[in-house]
Amino acid sequence: MQISISRTRLNDPRRAKVEEISGQDLNACYQCGKCSAGCPSAFIMDLLPHRIIRDLQMGLVDEALSSDTPWVCASCEICSVRCPRGIEVARVMEGIRQIALRAREDRIEIEALPAKTLKDAPPIALVASFKKTTS
Repeated sequence: MQISISRTRLNDPRRAKVEEISGQDLNACYQCGKCSAGCPSAFIMDLLPHRIIRDLQMGLVDEALSSDTPWVCASCEICSVRCPRGIEVARVMEGIRQIALRAREDRIEIEALPAKTLKDAPPIALVASFKKTTS
């Protein structure tokens, strides 16, 4: 898969909106991966948290917005505590969710989740998902 990076992609207004909502500077991330390594929900994410940040850095906003990762993020803030650059990754995930919700794109329907996922997912991930999709 070839990805074309352009000035237009890098200046996507949705990326700026994620930074505005979250209050985080995405360019501060140097991809150490500590956020992903400590994430208790990483095993059910399609893209790890550091990859979401990288996609946003590279202007691949559609990839970040179409990922399930922001929706399964438990907002436990372990990633934020582990980040050597002080990036609050959970706030970035919230920013992505807000943009998706404003576009009226539902991501998770609890009835559609497989029984194995419901059994294996950390309870906080499910509680956080309900909170995210009902506000």
